[in-house]
Amino acid sequence: MHAFPPGTTSTPMAIAVPPALSLPVIEAAFPRQLHPYWPRLQEQTRTWLLEKRLMSADKVAEYADGLCYTDLMAGFYLGAAEEVLQAIADFSAWFFVWDDRHDRDVVHHRPGAWRRLRGLLHTVLESPRHHLHHEDALVAGFADSVLRLYAFLPATWNARFARHFHEVIDAYDQEFHNRTRGIVPGVEEYLALRRLTFAHWIWTDLLEPSAGRELPDTVRKHPAYRRAALLSQEFAAWYNDLCSLPKELAGDEVHNLGISLITHEGLTLEQAIAELRRRIEECISEFLIAEEEVLWFAEELTDGTVRGKELGTAVQSCVTNMRNWFSSVYWFHHESGRYMVDNWEDRATPPYVDNEAAGEK
Repeated sequence: MHAFPPGTTSTPMAIAVPPALSLPVIEAAFPRQLHPYWPRLQEQTRTWLLEKRLMSADKVAEYADGLCYTDLMAGFYLGAAEEVLQAIADFSAWFFVWDDRHDRDVVHHRPGAWRRLRGLLHTVLESPRHHLHHEDALVAGFADSVLRLYAFLPATWNARFARHFHEVIDAYDQEFHNRTRGIVPGVEEYLALRRLTFAHWIWTDLLEPSAGRELPDTVRKHPAYRRAALLSQEFAAWYNDLCSLPKELAGDEVHNLGISLITHEGLTLEQAIAELRRRIEECISEFLIAEEEVLWFAEELTDGTVRGKELGTAVQSCVTNMRNWFSSVYWFHHESGRYMVDNWEDRATPPYVDNEAAGEK
C-alpha cells in the first residue's frame, strides 16, 4: 500500500507507524512529495531489472513494486530531469540487489565469491564501458548504471563519484570481515563505517546532477552545506538501524548502532532504542538549523551575476532535496516489503532474493 497517490503533496495518512518507530516531527514538519515521473519511473526500473537479469521475472512480478525502491528515489530527487532520475533509480535498485548479494555471500560463507565481486566493482568504476556485457549480471548492471551517471556532469564529478564509491566497496569489505568473524564494532568505529556502507556521500553527490550542475568545492565544503548533507544521511542510516534492530538481533547481525551500544556501552535493548531515538531526534533538530544556514548561504551566492543566480538556485535545490530525504526515508521503511520480515516464511531469507550461489558461478 502506498501512503498517497503519485503526484500529491499531502502528508501520508494511510500507513500505521508503530509507536516505537513513530516520529511526529517528520509527519508534521516534513511534508512528503513524489516526483511526477514516478509511475513511469517504477515501470522503467522494473523493466531494467529484468533486462539486466538482476531479479528473476517471477520475483520482479511479485516483489519489485512492493519493495518501493523507486518511491524512495522519487521522493528524494525532486526537480531532477526524467533521464537523471531514471538513472539514479536504476542505480539505487542495483545497490539494493548488491546489498542482498553481499548478505547472501556472508550467510552462505562465500569469501571467494565476494573477493572476486569486490575486485570487479572497483574495476568497473574506472572502465564501465568494458564491463557492460560481463557474465555476472551484477557487474554488468553496475557498469550500465555508472556509465549513465557519468554522462550528466563533467569528468571532475565522475572522478569524485568513483572515489567515493571505491570507499563504499572497501567499507562493504570491512563489514564482510566483521560479520564473518562476529566482530561488533565500537560505537565511533561503527558510525564512521556506517557513513560509508550507507553511501552518505554517494547520495549527496547525486544531488548535483538532479540540480543540473556540479557544485564547486567552495560550496560543497562550506560548513553549513556539508553539515546539512551529513545530517540528512545520518538520519536515514540511524532510522534504518532503529527499524531493523529487532530482526538484526534475532539474526546475529553485528552491524547496527543499537547492537554496538548494547555490546560496548552496556545498554539494555530498551535503553539502546531510547538512545537511537534520541540521536535521531537530535539529528532532525540540528538539520533544521543547518538548513536555514544553507538557505542564507544560497542567498549570498545569488550576487546579481548569471553564475551567482544559477549557483544559488542549485544550492537551494540540493538543500530542499536533503529535506525531502527525511520524509522519503521515513515512509519507505513503513511501505517497503524489504522491512516486513514478519510476513516472510523464513525471517533469515528475504523472499525477493534468489537464494542461490550466484557469486560462485
